[in-house]
Amino acid sequence: MEETKPDPTVAGSVLYVRLPCWKIYPGGVIYVADYIHKRRPDIRQQLLDLALIAPRERRRVLAEHLDRLKPDVVAFSWRNMQSFGPHPEDDALDVVMNFDHSRNPWRRLKAAGDATRIVADYVLSRLRNFGYMKLVRRLLPASRIVVGGTAVSIFGKYVAAKCPANTVVVIGEGEDTMLSVVDGFTEPVGDLYYKDAQGQVSHRARDREFDLATLTAVDFPYIESIFPAIREYLGDDIGVHTKRGCPLQCHFCLYNKIEGARQRYRDPVEIAREVEALRNHYGVRRIWFTDAQFCSTRRSVEHVGLILDELLARKLDIAWSGYLRLNHLTPELARKMLDSGIASIDLSFTGAQEIVDGLTLGYSLEQQMEAFRMFKAAGHTDQQVKLYMPLNAPDETVCTLRKTIAKVKELYALFGRDNVLPFIFFIGVQPNTPVEKLLIERDYLPADYNPLTLNPFLIKKLLYNPKPLGRLIGRAYLEAMEALDPGSEYIGRATLDIIERELSKPEIVEHCRQAAVRAAISEPGEIKPVAMLPGVKVCHTVVPD
Repeated sequence: MEETKPDPTVAGSVLYVRLPCWKIYPGGVIYVADYIHKRRPDIRQQLLDLALIAPRERRRVLAEHLDRLKPDVVAFSWRNMQSFGPHPEDDALDVVMNFDHSRNPWRRLKAAGDATRIVADYVLSRLRNFGYMKLVRRLLPASRIVVGGTAVSIFGKYVAAKCPANTVVVIGEGEDTMLSVVDGFTEPVGDLYYKDAQGQVSHRARDREFDLATLTAVDFPYIESIFPAIREYLGDDIGVHTKRGCPLQCHFCLYNKIEGARQRYRDPVEIAREVEALRNHYGVRRIWFTDAQFCSTRRSVEHVGLILDELLARKLDIAWSGYLRLNHLTPELARKMLDSGIASIDLSFTGAQEIVDGLTLGYSLEQQMEAFRMFKAAGHTDQQVKLYMPLNAPDETVCTLRKTIAKVKELYALFGRDNVLPFIFFIGVQPNTPVEKLLIERDYLPADYNPLTLNPFLIKKLLYNPKPLGRLIGRAYLEAMEALDPGSEYIGRATLDIIERELSKPEIVEHCRQAAVRAAISEPGEIKPVAMLPGVKVCHTVVPD
């Protein structure tokens, strides 16, 4: 990458700028700033979180920080770039549901207006973010710009093309890359794009993994000194990282590409020290372990056990959560989770092994159900069980939908209906994933589509919920929304109840019966998908007489 190296200049100061998003703890950039401080303590650092600044004031506040600090490096953290990702400030899912499936013309018209607003906000947000970078280049022509974060890790090549000259675009983890930047960038480290002074973009692939064991407990007093606004987040969930990398190959996920396929671990003692500092010095109770999955492989389950041992030894009064996989859970680990303060059991869930296998989620449904029983036997009381359910995934059928509802009802019986929260979501199609390739092969998406398109009809398709099951699910969701009084029932449970009602209607049952008969006549004894309604498949196990 020699042609991309700028003149070496060791940085004396860094300004981190967290680009606007909804209010969520900026853990990634805090880890980077802490890492740099511990290795280059003489560098002056400051963190500006634009999410906490009124929109009309952001450009002025950024300019004031640039003028006061005159940083040698300005590092932007960019969390979100796509418009279809529902979040607390902009629920694109409700908009799509109403536009596609509402029977009320006024609701559909309103949804069209809301969709236009979302796309407009999406475009303006991107333009403003690149505008902040151009402001840096105009006010500080000699500074180096760095851009990283989740959005950049997915769309790095696009971002690099739009950035000002002398910009480093970081893909994935950025601690070691940032260290090479502040050291002059003579020996670049990490996976990155670089846009040089002439505007030429080059790419450097990561040649060695970042040693995550070197990531010690965050020095929060130092972080507060460069980021006093951290206190505005202390009443929310605070993210703590325990490992990176994922060896699994889930069809819709990019973690194994962004963080690598090999899991790397932080020292459990350092993790516990970090949580202890948050609890004892800042009063934080709610911890969210921000890994792709808190426990997934057999080795990572052992690592989780060591972390929980450290937390239990410190007798910390905390409530923690994180995305779980349960196929390697043991009764002992379940008890440790409950004893250490697990607040909720959060996991992806489908009640049909066919969908588990189709999405290559890599576990046995029966193993998962047995793990739920372990939690109950270990002393589960009122901890919520949050099921993130990818309804209408590719190859979803009436049969698999019924199986999922049946399994959810088993969990109602096990934990109590009020403790089980089914979250209805649809797969977001991300670039360079197996599900994207599959949908292109099936002509659902054009081969040359732009994943950052501004076409609202294509954006809508990237929130995958095709007809005809999409209509059934969508109308069930809208009926639940209209029927519920706030606080009377959880929307996900009500939606599944309505879907079950619709799937039990005599005409659908009769079609299922006739389909089973046709399947038995054509190929007795096989398990096969057969046509039921136009575009809908239903699976039957047919046993010959």
